[in-house]
Amino acid sequence: MKIIVTGGAGFIGSNFIFYMFKEHKNYQIVCIDKLTYAGNLSTLKPLSNNVNFKFIRADITDRNLIYQIFESEKPDVIVNFAAESHVDRSIENPSIFLNSNIIGTSVLMDACRKFGGIRFHQVSTDEVYGDLPLNQPDLLFTEDTPIHANSPYSCSKASADLLVMAYHRTYSLPTTISRCSNNYGPYQFPEKLIPLMIVNALQDKMLPVYGQGVNVRDWLYVEDHCKAIDLIIHKGKIGEIYNIGGHNEMKNIDIVKLICFYLKKPESLIEYVTDRKGHDLRYAINPEKIYSTLGWFPETTFSDGIQRTIQWYLDNGKWWKEILSGDYRKITEI
Repeated sequence: MKIIVTGGAGFIGSNFIFYMFKEHKNYQIVCIDKLTYAGNLSTLKPLSNNVNFKFIRADITDRNLIYQIFESEKPDVIVNFAAESHVDRSIENPSIFLNSNIIGTSVLMDACRKFGGIRFHQVSTDEVYGDLPLNQPDLLFTEDTPIHANSPYSCSKASADLLVMAYHRTYSLPTTISRCSNNYGPYQFPEKLIPLMIVNALQDKMLPVYGQGVNVRDWLYVEDHCKAIDLIIHKGKIGEIYNIGGHNEMKNIDIVKLICFYLKKPESLIEYVTDRKGHDLRYAINPEKIYSTLGWFPETTFSDGIQRTIQWYLDNGKWWKEILSGDYRKITEI
């Protein structure tokens, strides 16, 4: 099988590529990535001698180039991780998110149609559902929860999801969608909560926490997410949506304090800052559908996952220090 993975130099995409080669050694994988600030080609260096791996630098909104790639590579499956994904950046500049996340998705699906109805999987987010109240812990997002996106980022992902559903119904394109909760683990760009707090704490810098840190997220270890997508592209029902949740709800402030504890850093480093505009209160996913139909369930407890993640950043200082210095942007080939 040949799989095109878009956004494969990013956090989840790179973890997915590593996972797929571990589980399916004879598969061929073509990674397409624009190498924006969040794409780090050094992450993929361990694959530089793998004859079944190819990296192509390309923007998924570049229709002519994407068509050329599809024509020459003849993929069986597309897994679309490529997206602008940082909420704060979407608040500052929404148009970049609309272009990459909506137009880029449509270009990829047009290519799938043009070259024979290629199987397409869209990696989405639980943020398309909006948020849940803090005082009703029994409420969870299901696949039937209406879309109610609250940020430019989540609106762009919701729009892409609707396009995927429309292409399936209108053109019979074989599609699936997965909506995941907050991922964490190795190779995550240090702008997101967990890696930012780890990297700052290791440098004895302040740890900025929005508001009072009471916002709740459902945390999913990235390898568990990769296992779920692997199942969906092989056994998922065409046209379906699958929620992928971690069953690990945590307040932001509790995560930051836990990182301080494991790194033996004082909680006095915590600095409460002005809350994010339109900050969603709580995300929580019910993964019952993917469990009952495909047998997937999150295997990694937050306690184990956060310790593995912290240890990875301790062991891979060169990786994140190159990001802080900007040197990682100089790497354009592997």
